[in-house]
Amino acid sequence: MNTLLRKSSALALLALMLASLSACNTIEGVGKDVQEVGEEVEEAADETKN
Repeated sequence: MNTLLRKSSALALLALMLASLSACNTIEGVGKDVQEVGEEVEEAADETKN
């Protein structure tokens, strides 16, 4: 039973680490999307101003 607990704990830790890595990639992607939208808004404002 002890080995089953260790295997389960190791699997849970691995799943948590993978979830953390994918969350970082998702947040980075959202940040890039928001940045691109901001740049487009800035360009549109500059065109309107000129």
